[in-house]
Amino acid sequence: MDKKVKYWVEISEYDFETAKAMLKSKRYLYVGFMCHQAVEKILKAYYVSLKKSQPKFTHRLTYLTESTDIENQLSNEQKFFIDELEPLNIEARYPTYKDKLFKKLSFQKCKEIIKSTKEFCQWIKEKL
Repeated sequence: MDKKVKYWVEISEYDFETAKAMLKSKRYLYVGFMCHQAVEKILKAYYVSLKKSQPKFTHRLTYLTESTDIENQLSNEQKFFIDELEPLNIEARYPTYKDKLFKKLSFQKCKEIIKSTKEFCQWIKEKL
């Protein structure tokens, strides 16, 4: 595996492990945030693998899917997952959104997000 691709894969895996630790500690806002980070970084690994260059600085998952051929390969379920995960990166950091998000991110919802993140990241890794 290319050194740059490997870098993105490894930090994606690290962020995913952090998301699971946040679930155990019941820090649900950060489960969503770290799952977003894991997906963002695995998409950057895919981008680098495909384009042989670094993506522009972005946290937008939709940009990362649209800028590669992966967008056309996403199932409806995966598209929904990306749409659901997208706001958890930025909005989770701002106090005005925290209460709103906290109400949506229950233990069960976070378990679902972790499951979907694991499946999505594995799906991308198989393409690398």
